[in-house]
Amino acid sequence: MRITIHPKYKNQEEAILQLVKSFFSEGDLIVKGSRNIIKSNNLGTEKVNIKFFQKPGILKSIIYSFFRSTKAKRSFDYANYLIDHNILTPFPIAYIEERNVLGLLGDSFYFCQQINYDFTIRELIHDPLFANRKEILEQFTEFTYKLHEAHVNFLDHSPGNTLIVKRENMDYDFYLIDLNRMKFEPLSIEKRMDNFKKMWLSKLMVQIISKKYAQLSHQSEEVLKAILMDKSQNFKRKIAKKKFLKRKIGR
Repeated sequence: MRITIHPKYKNQEEAILQLVKSFFSEGDLIVKGSRNIIKSNNLGTEKVNIKFFQKPGILKSIIYSFFRSTKAKRSFDYANYLIDHNILTPFPIAYIEERNVLGLLGDSFYFCQQINYDFTIRELIHDPLFANRKEILEQFTEFTYKLHEAHVNFLDHSPGNTLIVKRENMDYDFYLIDLNRMKFEPLSIEKRMDNFKKMWLSKLMVQIISKKYAQLSHQSEEVLKAILMDKSQNFKRKIAKKKFLKRKIGR
């Protein structure tokens, strides 16, 4: 078992390993997927989240063992990158990888602080009358612009992957989660607008986001709006086509 711990938590190594050992029998379930599980538990006096990545198949195990960072390691490294660039994300505590005698990856775990958030972007999408919707979308656009300026292309920039904490005076904090799919590169305007496409934006939301992004980037609002509308609509058509084909095949 290989363990990497943030220096702030180095003195809690034994407690972290104990949470790994008791992962399946203790803690509060947050998400149970086909291969990944997220639970919350207590690390001392602090509430933490633990994400379990199931042992990959043999081919992926070889790739993650020798050619590419594991999902747990990427989550930890990317969180540190974001924090170094003043971008909010749940604080990275540790990651643990189980390896066999050949060095092949087995199960792995990622630990981070738990964020008590108020809502995600998903709630805004489904509720056009959501309180302060325009202000939240504008601040979310600023948050995404900050990501882009830090050369972060977050490939899973979707409605559930930004936690939002409400503060005073209509100010909001945005925390990025589910971090293991990122590219770090300078982003063109096309790529920047493409990064919003998974948000399932309405025409009004496109208008709000493109206007705010134009102010921040000193680009043409009309150009950004046209690109963003095209990216968003193409994404929606692609998803609709996939669902249609699934229904056809399922008959």
